[in-house]
Amino acid sequence: MPKNKGKGGKNIKRGKKEAEDDKREIIFKEHGQEYAIVLRMCGNGRCEAKCIDGNTRMCHIRGKMHKKVWISAGDIILVGLRMDMDNDTKADIIHKYTPDEARFLKSCDELPRDLRLNEGVAGVFEVDDHVEPGDDYFEFGDDEIDRL
Repeated sequence: MPKNKGKGGKNIKRGKKEAEDDKREIIFKEHGQEYAIVLRMCGNGRCEAKCIDGNTRMCHIRGKMHKKVWISAGDIILVGLRMDMDNDTKADIIHKYTPDEARFLKSCDELPRDLRLNEGVAGVFEVDDHVEPGDDYFEFGDDEIDRL
């Protein structure tokens, strides 16, 4: 039986591609494109994103990025608007910006100044989870605790 002369499996092949992300050229939006922030991942290569123009769109991760670029809630992305449809509810994800690139876009006035960067879902929705002692959350009497 011949000996294995390779360096390893799929993880070695993946590691070679990660070194090229050190410094890359920033892609600015063009006609038919818009900046957006990811609200939530829907599965099946889709996500819901709030575009800078105010519309919420269902975005599709293109095949070049699928399983190579991981997108999560709170990320800044560049979407390509679909011009062939009358409705403004669908778009395609073209590019994902790193946190440094997103800060640079904000400093160049490409993104609005009041936009919160890299705070995930909590920063996007601004949910107040503070519970006061007088609220009706989990208040049980002694007889109710005995029944549990």
